[in-house]
Amino acid sequence: MSNDLFWPADTDSAPGDTMPLPGSAGWGGGYGETPTPADRPRRPWRAPALAAGLAALVFGGIGVGVGAEVAGNGNNTTTSGAGLTVAPAAAHAAADPKSLAGVAAKVLPAVVSINVQVQGGGDTGSGVILRQDGYILTNNHVISAAIGGGATVTVTFNDGTTAPATIVGGDAEDDLAVIKVDKTGLPVAVLGSASSVRVGDPVLAIGSPLGLQGTVTSGIVSSVNRPVQTSDSSQQQDPFGGGGGGGQGSPTTVIDAIQTDAAINPGNSGGPLVDTAGEVIGINSAIASTGSSFGGQAGNIGVGFAIPVDQAKVVAQELITTGKATHPLLGVSLADATDSNGTSLARVQSVLPGGPAAKAGIKAGDIIVAVGDQKTAGAQAAIAAIRSHQPGQRVDITVLRGTEQKTFTVTLVDSSTAQG
Repeated sequence: MSNDLFWPADTDSAPGDTMPLPGSAGWGGGYGETPTPADRPRRPWRAPALAAGLAALVFGGIGVGVGAEVAGNGNNTTTSGAGLTVAPAAAHAAADPKSLAGVAAKVLPAVVSINVQVQGGGDTGSGVILRQDGYILTNNHVISAAIGGGATVTVTFNDGTTAPATIVGGDAEDDLAVIKVDKTGLPVAVLGSASSVRVGDPVLAIGSPLGLQGTVTSGIVSSVNRPVQTSDSSQQQDPFGGGGGGGQGSPTTVIDAIQTDAAINPGNSGGPLVDTAGEVIGINSAIASTGSSFGGQAGNIGVGFAIPVDQAKVVAQELITTGKATHPLLGVSLADATDSNGTSLARVQSVLPGGPAAKAGIKAGDIIVAVGDQKTAGAQAAIAAIRSHQPGQRVDITVLRGTEQKTFTVTLVDSSTAQG
């Protein structure tokens, strides 16, 4: 597998260096009962026209009032008919490249809007340009309606141009997909790493919420390694609310997410979460909602979730090279439990005979308390932590067996090749 997969095809025209991907396999896997899912922020594609129409009506009168004639007053400012002092356009300095405006200007050219049109409806979402030769990363639930044919996928670039796209590969379990347009010389995103992300770090979320392309919102990292169960809200109702867009059903996804309070809404799915260096640290994928909605869609309440880019770029590489992703298997069935203090626990219900956990010595009844250096509280946390690794990796699993703590080194396997 080539190590230069995400380097620009033409480095002379690249706006900046991009990070090559490791040659390791994909992430995912694990079993267990998990808590209530969060909402994947998807949206029917027709609704943005209504939203835009309403905005024109609301702000039309304001535009008339502010647009009154202006006259010079002998210095570098002008005065409007309403008595407002206004600086001329030339007085606005270029954005500091280290400011949020500078970061947005750097990343926006590499972010696209994705429109999936099927008979009677469709979905909109966002995507990140990975390579100059047209490969774009997004969420699987954004393009799921087009899997198997019978739909068209169109990409709109930041400059307003459009192009048809084809699906290179999608993985519902990881909720990631790669599409491709027949274009070259595209601006590409710089892929960073989520490993050094800290709670409180400032971030920007970029995408097309409610069909409003090129929207930038700011916030901070609210939490890291947040176990989040997501499911397609178009397929079921849940306490988090949501509506849907007509995509195919997809299995529940559990991600070891970056949580942010940067506003994320339906249509942001597949867009980047970036740090102040302008590097992608996550792919926006899900939101929590109280059930309130706009046009049948759950909206932002300041709790959004992104798939860490470390996992996303591994899956993207697999999808580009093989059209499918691999998933790690621990070989246990988990269930939630609590101790006498009410602390959430991940209890091993059963162990796959001959599987990785069984070979390492893990037994039914063990309580998983950590995966590697990451502490886990509950089945969902343990599953998410396992899915952040790849088949073939050796991972230390720490368990409580009675009152004794034990650590077992497990070699994860590809779930598609597991027997038993």
